[in-house]
Amino acid sequence: MSETALYRPALADNQANAEVLARPGIKVTRAGPLARFVFRGDAAAAGKAGGAFGAALPVAPLAANAVGARAALWQGPDEWLLLARPEADGEQAVDMLARQLAGEVAAALGDTPHSLVDVSERNVALLVEGAGAADLLNAHVFLDLSPEAFPVGTATRTLFTKAEITLWRLGDEAFAIEVWRSFAPYVEGLLIEG
Repeated sequence: MSETALYRPALADNQANAEVLARPGIKVTRAGPLARFVFRGDAAAAGKAGGAFGAALPVAPLAANAVGARAALWQGPDEWLLLARPEADGEQAVDMLARQLAGEVAAALGDTPHSLVDVSERNVALLVEGAGAADLLNAHVFLDLSPEAFPVGTATRTLFTKAEITLWRLGDEAFAIEVWRSFAPYVEGLLIEG
């Protein structure tokens, strides 16, 4: 199982077909909803945003910082993907958390130039777990996913065949794929086929 408190499987009554694939050595599930933001700003803005968000925004390439039910993933020199899980389940709880976080980050930044865009409805997450996780992903992600080259905590924006994703290694045998909701069926289909 993943080594972060951020993701949990989608509830069957909230999201049909939460389990995408279950075979010996591999399991793919849709994760429950999260509040998600794309944050852009310079180092000073990132420092203030991280303090307000509750997880420092990493400054090193390919880095992620998970603190409890919050995470900040480096996407580029001035861009981060911010993820937060509400205490309660459901879309309403996500909406409330997203509004709260947006207000807190805006208040902390004041007049500091930045961009904070709520992408909670745009993205979904797929959890790929098991001894065969890296091999399954490597059928469509052309990166070296060995633990030496892509250790636990590494996150990167990349392509899954033709779909843009953010891939994050959560544990030795656990990955999260952040993907646009409209591309999720395509990615799920290729995972099943793989």
